[in-house]
Parts: sequence; structure tokens; C-alpha cells
Amino acid sequence: MPDSPDIDVLIVGSGPVGSTFARVIADELPWTRILMVDAGPQISHPPGSHVNNIPDQAERAAAQAASQGPHPFPYPVLSMARRLGLGVAGGVPDPLLAGTHRVADPAQSSLVEGMAGAAMSTNVGGMGAHWACGCPRPGDGERIVFIDPPMWELALTRAEQLLHVTRNAFDDSHFVTRVTRLVGNYLNAGRPPERRVQPTPLALSVGQDGAVRWCGPDMILGDLVQPATPTSFELRAQTLCRRVLMDGSTARGAELEHLPTGRRRTVTARAVVVAADSLRTPQLLYTSGVRPQALGRHLNDHPMVITAVRLHPGLAAELGSTTAGTSAQDSALVPLVWVPYSDTHPFSGQIMYIGQIPATATGTSQKPPGEFAGLSWSCPKQLRAEDRITFSDSRRDALGMPAMQLHYGLSNADQTTIAVAKKEASHVAALLGTPISTDLPALLPAGSSLHYQGTVRMGATDDNTTVCDSSSRVWGTTNLYVGGNGVIPTTTACNPTLTSVALAVLAARALVRRHLHREVPPLCGSC
Repeated sequence: MPDSPDIDVLIVGSGPVGSTFARVIADELPWTRILMVDAGPQISHPPGSHVNNIPDQAERAAAQAASQGPHPFPYPVLSMARRLGLGVAGGVPDPLLAGTHRVADPAQSSLVEGMAGAAMSTNVGGMGAHWACGCPRPGDGERIVFIDPPMWELALTRAEQLLHVTRNAFDDSHFVTRVTRLVGNYLNAGRPPERRVQPTPLALSVGQDGAVRWCGPDMILGDLVQPATPTSFELRAQTLCRRVLMDGSTARGAELEHLPTGRRRTVTARAVVVAADSLRTPQLLYTSGVRPQALGRHLNDHPMVITAVRLHPGLAAELGSTTAGTSAQDSALVPLVWVPYSDTHPFSGQIMYIGQIPATATGTSQKPPGEFAGLSWSCPKQLRAEDRITFSDSRRDALGMPAMQLHYGLSNADQTTIAVAKKEASHVAALLGTPISTDLPALLPAGSSLHYQGTVRMGATDDNTTVCDSSSRVWGTTNLYVGGNGVIPTTTACNPTLTSVALAVLAARALVRRHLHREVPPLCGSC
């Protein structure tokens, strides 16, 4: 390592996890020279802000379109009503999300074998500028057993602080109160209090005036991205990391390219963090010559079962017109009820209030009568090494990186899990109303959850089935770290962001101690 590197820490990727590395490092050791790069454009102010915080609808749509990457095949925007199947005849709609783009052209289905819904975002803030902000804690079999439990609880608490997680967003929602009680009476038996049916924990803040601010990476970075605050942090948009420069086991820095100009430069660093996403992090390691046997393997997703119901007239009348967030079309803050994962209930359920559906959402001239709710049941998937990403040494993607190909399938055990999830979703739906279609419940195309995991998975030992150790340092390297959902090694059903941010908290503290020569104080619940 040079005696005077250009920077102390290079972070590739500006999503919630990359931002957590920056925030924790800066908190532990102020004036650390941190450079963060992202291949995508800045789409909001401050950089990394959630698009839901953009008040002008046209500006928000433009920000979403700008996130759809260099590909000629972005996802179009569909309303939540159509995503849930309302007004869509003849089966399940494609999972089309604003701000994302497909991994491969739909005409090249062989590149996403078994994972037709695979997508990602390319922008400052990554998926953190578009996510639904669900932040449930993992439970039972979702937990990582080789991380010290008290330390893990503290890391989760710190992650909740960084993400501004609240459990009180729906305190005035009759829908959440009534449905929590109704579904809880059906599912809560034998559950500990923290795993009972409850309002969904969300990463957002609600002002005294009721204004909602959704948590994007800007809220994690805080003063690091405030122009009036002098810091040693720099964020460069539209800057692609071509490769990490390795000298044996040491990451010396990286080769960066400013995409608008094509100008390339090399930076040196004391430590390098790759937190691109679960697909592009292993891609960058591969092109950098860092190729452990498990790289790209154990590609995990949450199979998602959805259904939608017209609420029973009595329930709809009981809720009245005072339900918080009266329509998914009128408010981005949609009331949500969470059914937590447990060993006896291996699903993570979400129940969403939709309200009345305008005719424009159904593509018809008439508004369907009644009020509606949607249910989604996320299933754990069996972890298999053959579910993986491979990278080509001859083909290149739109950015000139090794083209990726996804290999993914459902095992017999997965099919059984999905069948049970459909049955349970039907039972819960019947408590609320009548199905809007005989095609429901239905399984969304693989990849629809956008919760890709396992591709740079963590392990307790270097046994060729994992990519990094319990501090997220890549096996066989001295100063190269990975972050993001891809690090999660367990089978899960809950939204993975809180888990990934908690792992980044632990990793960033280890990085400071090892490479910036600072003994960090013990992690505590209020720090």
C-alpha cells in the first residue's frame, strides 16, 4: 500500500449499505477521506433522496426514468392496483416497477433463465431511492447463527436508527388497527409478542404536520451530503468502477471511469468496499480477478404469492372514510400490516390497503365497486449452489462489463412452500373479503421481489461455500470488503434491507479498527 494513498476508503455503490459504511466510518473517525462512486446519475436533491420525497409528479417520473439504466428495455410504470391484478384479466401481471430496468432484454430470455423478473436500478442511491422502506427484523431461522446474538441485536438497533425506522406511521389507521386484530386472532397463537401480527416497521419520518419523508441514503449520510457542511467525503455520480486493483491479497485502489466523458483515472486507497448490489458486486469482483469458488452462487430470491380482495361490506363500512392513506393512488403512504416470519410460520406477509380503485387503474370506463386490499406472502427459498450468476469473458453488457447470465430454479421443496403460502394467503384473504379473480392467489415471476441475496455470502469459515467472513471482508484479502443483500447467508422471507445495513454497521467498525488504526468503542444501543 502506498504511504500516502489518494483516499482512505473507496466505496463502490451509493445505496443504503454503501451509505452506512460511509456514515459509520465518518462517525468513528471524522475527517476520514472517503470517496463514494456510483455508475448512475444523481436523480434527486440532496443526492440519494427517495423519489417519493419529490413533490412534483413530473419531476418524480423523470427521476424514475433516469434510474432505468443504459438499457433500451426499461420497465414501464404500472399502478399498484394493476400490479396486484385488479382489472387485469387472464392471469398475473408482470411485476413492473418504476425506477428499475431489466437485467436482460426480454428477447434474450436465456440470459435470465428461470428469473424473468430480474431487475435493478442505476442511479445515485440505488434501489434505496425507490424501495418500499419495509424494515422488519429477521426472526428465528432467518438469523445468522455465527454472529454473537447480543452484538447482533445492537447492530439491528443501530441500523434502525440509521434508517429512521418507525412503528408508529399507522397509529391513526383504522385499517391497520382492525386488520392487525382480525388476522392476529387467526395467526398469533404461540407467537412471542415481537413476532405477532403488527403494523409494518417502515424507514420514514412523519412530521408534526403529517408530512412524510421516506428514508433514502441521503438520510443515512446526513451532513456528509450537505453542501454547507465541510467534510472529507466525496460522492461522484456517473462514475463506473471498472475494476478493483489487486496486488496479491491487497486491494490497492481502483480504476474509475467518468461515463459522460470516458475519462479514466486510478485512485489508491487503504481499504475498498464494494456495495454495488447483489448482481453487480460479484460482477466487479469477477472482472477484478477476485474469484472465490462461491462467487455468484447461492442466488436467492423471495418467491412472492399475491392475491387481492374486495373487502367485506361490513368491514369496509366499519373502516369508513377515515382510514389513513385513503388510496394508493392518493398517497404514497399505504397502510401496511406485517405477518412476521417464524419457524412455525415460514413466510413474511404484507397486507396492504388499496381503497377505491379509479377506472384509470383498470383500463376500463367504469370504476369497480367497493374497497380493496392486497396481500403478498414472501416465501423462503431453499439455498442451492446451482442458483447462480455466471459472467462471460467474451460478451459485454451495456457498460462494457462482463455480461451476466442468471441460472435460477425452484426445487420441489420450494414448490411445496409456495403451495402452503397460497393456501394460507387464501385463508387470510377470506377474513377480509372476496377474491377479485379466480386466478388468485398467484405466484409472481421469479425476481419480482428484488430481494436478491447470497451471491457474496458471509460465512464463519472459508470452506469454499462463502465469499466473505463475518466482518464482510472477502476471504483471502486483507482490505477488500463487500456489502449489500448479497452478503446474507441464510434463507429468509422478510425484507432484507435492515439485515444488510446491520451487517454493514459491523463491517464498517471492523474496517476502521483494522485499516484506519482506530480502536472503536463498544457498540451500544444509543450510538
